[in-house]
Amino acid sequence: MTNTAPETTTAQERQSAVEHRLDVTHVDGDAYEVDIRGHRILVDQPVDAGGTDIAPTPVELFAASLATCVAFYAGRYLQRHGLPRDGLRVRSEFTMATDRPARVDSLRLVVVPPQELPTRRHAALLAVASHCTVHNTLHEPPEIRIEMES
Repeated sequence: MTNTAPETTTAQERQSAVEHRLDVTHVDGDAYEVDIRGHRILVDQPVDAGGTDIAPTPVELFAASLATCVAFYAGRYLQRHGLPRDGLRVRSEFTMATDRPARVDSLRLVVVPPQELPTRRHAALLAVASHCTVHNTLHEPPEIRIEMES
């Protein structure tokens, strides 16, 4: 019997993974445009934070990313089981930390299932939705490097 160590991902294996790219460009004031595969999203800051409030903040998009990922997984669960997705919603509420560093302190997501979903399926739907990619990433944070192009 061979004793093998558990598999771990090396830095070289992570580098060989498919890389996704998006670009952020300054628009005006505190507004920036995000280009993702040709899809454009604006971000800004509220007026009381110095922006013009023409778009959501990056932190709001962070919460929206988690909420939409949860919704996607919930929707796929419903689709797999031949259940309607009409009326499926996810609400996200978050609070900011009051100390430093600046960060989101808590996130709460509420899955509102379609009315037709039998109560006996609620736990399964929640279990699937709770394992979306964004949620998994928050539990297993990626390596993050911020670099300067020269």
